[in-house]
Amino acid sequence: MKKYLNISLIYAIAAMAGGVFYREFTKYQSYTGATALGKVHGHLFCLGMLTFLVVALYGARHDLQKIKSFRVFLWLYNIGVVLTAIMLLIRGVIQVRGLVLSAAADASISGIAGIGHIFTGVGILLLLLSFRKIAKN
Repeated sequence: MKKYLNISLIYAIAAMAGGVFYREFTKYQSYTGATALGKVHGHLFCLGMLTFLVVALYGARHDLQKIKSFRVFLWLYNIGVVLTAIMLLIRGVIQVRGLVLSAAADASISGIAGIGHIFTGVGILLLLLSFRKIAKN
């Protein structure tokens, strides 16, 4: 349980840092439009902190590490959420700075963010399958 609470805490700190960066960076750049930077904060809080608070509740009553789908979830999901957040950060900085990207660079950012979303989605399914396995027992 402590491991999952620590992961949740790390995501909470990263979410707060992302929110402060968004506010201060856009203010410093005098940017008032919509940007992907605003989504980093929410993604890390919801997908990171809240998910692992729920996992910690399950982990308090069950040994989740014994379930193979949960072990795969742990790696895949964290990679996906971090990858997604990093790509949102990169996309947002590019938007705020008004940089023009080549078609290949733009597609690369979108593609890597898409991979992060796929990993996150598959991770959610694996987590639900793990919870279902616990419910059967």
